[in-house]
Amino acid sequence: MFDKYEDECGVFGIYGHPEAANMTYLGLYALQHRGQESCGISAADGMRLRTHLGSGLVADVFKDDEIFNKLSGDASIGHVRYSTAGGDNIRNCQPIAVDYARGSVAVAHNGNLVNAREVRNALEEKGSIFSTTADTEVIIHLLARSQSDSLGDRISEALRQVRGAYSLVFLTETRMVAARDPHGFRPLVLGEVDGAYVVASETCALDLIEARFIREIEPGEMVIFDKNGMTSYHPFEERTPSPCIFEFVYFARPDSTIFGQQVYQMRKGFGHQLAREHQVEADIVIPVPDSGVPAAIGYAEEAGIPFEMALIRNHYVGRTFIEPQQSIRHFGVKIKLNAIREVLQGKRVVVIDDSIVRGTTSRKIIKMIRNAGAKEVHMRVSSPPTAYPCFYGIDTPTRKELIASSHTIDEIRKYVTADTLGYLSLEGMLEIAGAPKGAKGHFCEACFSGNYPVKFPRLKSDDQLGLF
Repeated sequence: MFDKYEDECGVFGIYGHPEAANMTYLGLYALQHRGQESCGISAADGMRLRTHLGSGLVADVFKDDEIFNKLSGDASIGHVRYSTAGGDNIRNCQPIAVDYARGSVAVAHNGNLVNAREVRNALEEKGSIFSTTADTEVIIHLLARSQSDSLGDRISEALRQVRGAYSLVFLTETRMVAARDPHGFRPLVLGEVDGAYVVASETCALDLIEARFIREIEPGEMVIFDKNGMTSYHPFEERTPSPCIFEFVYFARPDSTIFGQQVYQMRKGFGHQLAREHQVEADIVIPVPDSGVPAAIGYAEEAGIPFEMALIRNHYVGRTFIEPQQSIRHFGVKIKLNAIREVLQGKRVVVIDDSIVRGTTSRKIIKMIRNAGAKEVHMRVSSPPTAYPCFYGIDTPTRKELIASSHTIDEIRKYVTADTLGYLSLEGMLEIAGAPKGAKGHFCEACFSGNYPVKFPRLKSDDQLGLF
C-alpha cells in the first residue's frame, strides 16, 4: 500500500431535478477520489425517503437500472466514504437514514467531530441506542431529541452541541439542507443546473453534470432548499475560518476550485516555491504520480530543469491484491509504479512528492529509481514535514507513526536513502496559498505545526493510541 494520508469523504446533493438520483451518481463518480470504501444515495419524492448503500466503488454499488428505479424523486444526496471515524463496517456507510417522530431524515457527512465520544457517552447515559460507530450518528440523535418546531432550528440546535469539522447534507421527504462548520475545515460548494440547486464537496462534481458554480457555502452557514427556493442562515457563533491546507496539497482533485482558489495552480505554485527554497544541480525533475505532478511541473519551470515522467502509475490497482507466494521485493510499490530505465539511466534526478508520512514508500521509490540507473536522487517534498495527526476528517496515522514527529530532516533523508532532502517551508506554503503575512488561523495547518484550531477532549485512550 502507498504510504499516504487516506482521502476522507465526499458529499453531494441536488434539489429540484427530475433525475436527482442519477445526477447524484454522477456527482459521486467525480468525487470518488475522496473515498473508495463505500458509497450511498438517498432520494426523496415528497412522500418517502429511500436509500441504497454498499461497500466498494460507485460503479460497483450502483450497477443496474433497478436500483435507480427505486430511488425516484426530485431530491437526492450521496456520499463516498473512507473511514475516518467508526471503521469500515458496512453499518457505517452513508448517508445514514432514519425514521423518527417527525418523519425521515438522511445525512451525509465529510469531516470529524472532536467531541463525538463525549456527546455519545452522554446520549447513551440518557437511553440513546446507536446502530453505528460513526460520529455522524451523534448528529442524528441530537436532531431527533430537539423539541424545536422547524427543521432548520433542529439541525442548528444539534450542530451547536458538536465541535470539529463538518460539511453536511441532510435530506427529508421534502427538503434538503446543507451546513458547514464555523471554521470551514472541509470544502462545500453551491451550484445550479436546469433550475435545480446542487451542493458538492468540490467543483469537479459540478463540472461533470454541467452545473453552474454559484459560490461556496460559507463557514458557519446553513442553507435550506425547499419548494420556495433557497434560504440561507448563519445560526452559529462566528469563528476564524481555518480551511484545511492539505486539501491543496493532496486531497482535492487538481481540476477543482476550493476555498476560492484553483487546486492545480496552487500545487504548481508550491513547486515553484520549493525550487526557490531547495535548488540542486540535476538533469531531470520527475514526479511521484499522480499527486506530485503539478508541483514537479512548477519545480522544473522555476529551476530550469527538464521535466520527465519517469515513474508510470498503474491506475487499475485496487486497495488489496494477492502477492505471489515467491516474494518479490517491494511488491506493493512495484505493482503501482514502474520506473523507465531509459529516462533515468545515468541521470541526476530530482523526485517530487507531495508528502512523506511514514517514509516507507519513499524509501522504496528511491531504491526503484536507483535500480533503474539514476546516478543521484534528490528528494523534494511540496509540503512541510507532517508531524501531527489530523482530527478534522482525515485518516492519519498516530503521531508516533509519523516519521517527521521523531526524526530530523537529515535522519529522514538517511532513512529514505536520498542524496539530499528538502521540504517546502510552512512560511513558503502559506505565502503561496495567500495567507496574510503574520496571520494565524487563515488555514488549518495543524498536521505541520500542531496548532489545532478546535481543541478536543484528551481521553486516556488517546494516550494509549499514541495520539499525543
